[in-house]
Amino acid sequence: MNWDWSAVWDFMPRFGDGVLTTLQILALGSLISFSLGLVWALAFRAPTRFVRWPVNLITEFIRTTPLLVQLFFLFFVLPEWGVKFSALTTGVLAIGLHYSTYTAQVYRAGIDAVPKGQWEAATALSLPAHRTWFAVILPQAVRRIAPALGNYVISMLKDTPLLAGISVLEMLQQSRLAGASTFQYTEPLTVVGVAFILIAYPASLFVRALERRLVR
Repeated sequence: MNWDWSAVWDFMPRFGDGVLTTLQILALGSLISFSLGLVWALAFRAPTRFVRWPVNLITEFIRTTPLLVQLFFLFFVLPEWGVKFSALTTGVLAIGLHYSTYTAQVYRAGIDAVPKGQWEAATALSLPAHRTWFAVILPQAVRRIAPALGNYVISMLKDTPLLAGISVLEMLQQSRLAGASTFQYTEPLTVVGVAFILIAYPASLFVRALERRLVR
């Protein structure tokens, strides 16, 4: 097999667009998953079971069904009900929603790990509920769970190629289009594979370093 450097060079403009789209999906999907995951986690602790039970049912359903099925449902089924988003928006929503159910469990574990004395101290100081959560409990919980959240960011990155199934022009889709136009798939797919390694591996090292720092 002969490596064709000209094919790599021709692919680079498409590749750059794909990288930007992938990073955009990752950033927005992470924002949704972290924010919505916190909402789920707080709902788990709601005083009424009429809130807890539906939330548990919804999150379990999302967490135990494949992301690709959810992606296709949002993209192909919702338009039949008059709800339509662009392919990119659909992909971001699907990834963010799917991973929010995992980050919710991480948040819940972090909240449960906060010592009981912290809750009692907040009660003794007569702190209102919002200050108890955002000034006392959540800062301590997030410190414990930051490495786990970082691992899910890496998982989201590795799942972005699924969005090629609805024609989002992320890195994998760009490589497929480049291969289809030149009938040379080796070079663009190899470039994309290396790109994922160059993004994910340093990120995993950062998460490990963060974990070591926070457990001191």
